[in-house]
Amino acid sequence: MAQVCLLGDPESGLRYELLSRETAREALATYDLREPYENSLALDTVSIGAAVSLLNDLNWYLVRFVRTALVQSDSVSETEWLSRDLATAIRDGEVDPEETGTFLKVYGVEDDHIEDLAFVEREGEWTPEREGYDEVLVVRVTEAEFGG
Repeated sequence: MAQVCLLGDPESGLRYELLSRETAREALATYDLREPYENSLALDTVSIGAAVSLLNDLNWYLVRFVRTALVQSDSVSETEWLSRDLATAIRDGEVDPEETGTFLKVYGVEDDHIEDLAFVEREGEWTPEREGYDEVLVVRVTEAEFGG
């Protein structure tokens, strides 16, 4: 099982933009859609591969209306998310899931609103500080995303 969470661009209403367009609406029709955060859309898929395939199907819309696309799979981590690029690399066998988790992007959540906090390179055991946020999202990213 894998989850997908799309964080909408602040300039657009993500749910409206996706569901008002026939192709995106059809691609999402079989999923139970949730909105865990302000201007977000989340759903469950059967695997990382299915999650990446869905993101690829929605790419035209993601480029226009999504700030970031996240994938979470218990087979990699029960608490941390993967960037789309890292999920794709794992699906394609380019990266071993066991070798992820060094390069991170951290988001703070307050009142269901998500803010970018920082990129962090993890060494050893590391727990993100909440820094006054209700929740902290930890996203594993590729080395290229970390350096970019």
